[in-house]
Amino acid sequence: EEQDADMVLTYMARMLQEAKSKGLSLRREAFQDSGRRVTLYKGVKEWFEQFEQPVLKEVDISGINSPNAILMQARGGKILGEINGEAQIYPASMTKIMTVILGIENFDDLDEKITLTDEMFTGLYEQDATQAGFQPGEEVRVIDLLYGAMLPSGAECFVIASGNDASVAMAEHIGGSEQEFVRQMNERAAGLGMENTHFCDSTGLHNPDHYSTVKDIAVLMKYCIKNDTFREIVETSRHSTGVTNIHPDGITYYSTMFKNLSDPTVTGGKILGGKTGYTSEAGHCLVSFAEIEGREYIFVS
Repeated sequence: EEQDADMVLTYMARMLQEAKSKGLSLRREAFQDSGRRVTLYKGVKEWFEQFEQPVLKEVDISGINSPNAILMQARGGKILGEINGEAQIYPASMTKIMTVILGIENFDDLDEKITLTDEMFTGLYEQDATQAGFQPGEEVRVIDLLYGAMLPSGAECFVIASGNDASVAMAEHIGGSEQEFVRQMNERAAGLGMENTHFCDSTGLHNPDHYSTVKDIAVLMKYCIKNDTFREIVETSRHSTGVTNIHPDGITYYSTMFKNLSDPTVTGGKILGGKTGYTSEAGHCLVSFAEIEGREYIFVS
C-alpha cells in the first residue's frame, strides 16, 4: 500500500544521477529526498541550480507534485521551502514516530518481553491494517516491536504501545491506560511546539480528529533524530528479531522506504532514513532526512 512512496524515492535517486551526468552539481545545502508521488516534471535544471549558490536562504519546491511539503534544516529548524506547511493533514503511519520515541524514552530495558494478546489484533484485522508478522500469544522484545513498527509499519506493534484496549501490555506499562498514553503523546507534541497536531491513537489509522501538519511532523522528526536509539532504528533497512515462542527463527522485516531504493547515495551525501505512511484518506506520505555535505535536512510530504 506504500509502494508508490517507495517508487518515488527510486525515481528521485535516478533523477539525481541523471543531473550529475549532465554536469549539474549539488552543493552544501542540497537535499533530494521526497514524499508521495513527487515529480520534478519541469524546470529540473533550474531547481538543481539553486544549490549552486554559496549560501542558500530559500528553496523553491513548487515543482513537487504534492499539496503539502516542507524542507527543514535538521540542526536549527530553519525552513528552506514549503507548500501549505501549516495546513491540516492526516499523518497516517508518520504518527508512529511519536509512539516509537515515547517507547524508547519510557522503557529502561528494551530487551524486556511483551506478550501480545488477541485483543490487540481484533481492530487491526477489521481495518486491514499493515502488520509486521507477529501473532497473538507471541512474546516479543520491546526493541523488536519498535523496529517492527518503524520498518514495515506493523500496526500490531503499536497497538500495544497505544493501548486500544486497557489490557494492552505496553500501554499499561507506559501510561496505565490507552487514554493516558494518548494524552502523553499530545502533551509531548505541545511541548515540542507542534501547535496544529492532535493524536487519537498511536497507529495513525484514520480518525477525523487525528491530524497534524507537515511542519509539525518535521519538528517531531528534528527532535527524534537526536536520540541515538531512534536513529539506529529509522536508518535501518532490515532487522531480524530475536527468537520468540512462536517464531523460533525470528522474523526479518524490511524498511518500506528503503526496499525499492537500491542506492540511497545522492550527490554530496545520502538519504539516511525516514517513515512512510498511507491511508486512503491521507494518501501517500513520507517524512525523511538526508545528509548533504555534512549537513542534515528533513523533508516531509
